[in-house]
Amino acid sequence: MTSIDQVPYVEHIGMTRQYWRDIILGVNDGLVSMLLLAAGVVGGGLDADQVLLTGVAGAIAGAVSMAAGEYLATKSQDQVLVAELALERTHITHYREMEVAQIREMLTEMGVTAGELDVVAEALSRDDETLLNAMKALEFGVVDTERRSPFKAMVMSGLLFLGGALSSVLPFLFVEETGVGLAWSAALTAIGLFGVGLVKASVTRSNRALSGLENLLIAGCGGMLAWWVGKLVGAGLS
Repeated sequence: MTSIDQVPYVEHIGMTRQYWRDIILGVNDGLVSMLLLAAGVVGGGLDADQVLLTGVAGAIAGAVSMAAGEYLATKSQDQVLVAELALERTHITHYREMEVAQIREMLTEMGVTAGELDVVAEALSRDDETLLNAMKALEFGVVDTERRSPFKAMVMSGLLFLGGALSSVLPFLFVEETGVGLAWSAALTAIGLFGVGLVKASVTRSNRALSGLENLLIAGCGGMLAWWVGKLVGAGLS
């Protein structure tokens, strides 16, 4: 039987934990959406210069949209939390017994036994600030160290979108044949997507190969669909 002392201690990922959504979403969206855009306009019959211009415009627009959207979404979520905590403070002031009863109910649902319930509930409700912090964690699922900065979320999302977009845009700087450029875009994007899958799997401690292949499969299906849609639209306009 393995002793607990023989199990290696693994550190948590720390203060970046709450931003991994932005990291994965930003770079993955840049990789996938720009490949789909390139596939669509190549399928529509644009030449290399036109694809490059479309790609640059799309990358900038996508990065700005991603950054602005993430900033507003994160800030709005935090504002909702602040308003809810202000209301919770009012509830504690004027309806304290109800809040204590609620925390007892939540503790019971967490598995605190009847014999321990009085002691735990009393400790968590010994004063208003302690009760507020307990309700913040148990009712709203929030601790201060996990709250996200709107500015950091904005910067990560926007810059990582641009980084992901490069794999689909840069090939058209160096080739005249759009088919060749799209092939390079697809290859570089595939490498990027698989790399994102590896990084994500390292953080989530899951299967690296499956995580990388998942990203590739989603992008591949989307790329084929975008190319055929562009082909059909281009044929309809010609």
